[in-house]
Amino acid sequence: QVQLVESGGGLVQPGGSLRLSCTASGPFFDIYAMGWYRQAPGNQRELVARITSAGDPYYADSVKGRFTISRDDREKTVYLQMNSLNPEDTAVYYCKRGPTYFDLEPGGYWGQGTQVTVSP
Repeated sequence: QVQLVESGGGLVQPGGSLRLSCTASGPFFDIYAMGWYRQAPGNQRELVARITSAGDPYYADSVKGRFTISRDDREKTVYLQMNSLNPEDTAVYYCKRGPTYFDLEPGGYWGQGTQVTVSP
């Protein structure tokens, strides 16, 4: 059974940084795409960043140049480094393991989410 455990969320001031981590249980972490989504109150869940099993990243336009996704297959962990945070980044951030080496949909596995709040 696959479990994903996120950590690293919290309260940060505008302009600050946070690094989220997501550690997976189960085998074959290295052959799956991993990603980060977020959901703010009243909004739909949206894709923030994705990384393929080969390490190729993709970013939503709203976070390009500010966020960096990376993975450590030996540690079965995916990271999201978030810089220059602004209040619009406030949301619950979810980690996801995709069903293939490239895609995050359909299906896959979700973490429980970690709250990120950007406020003075």
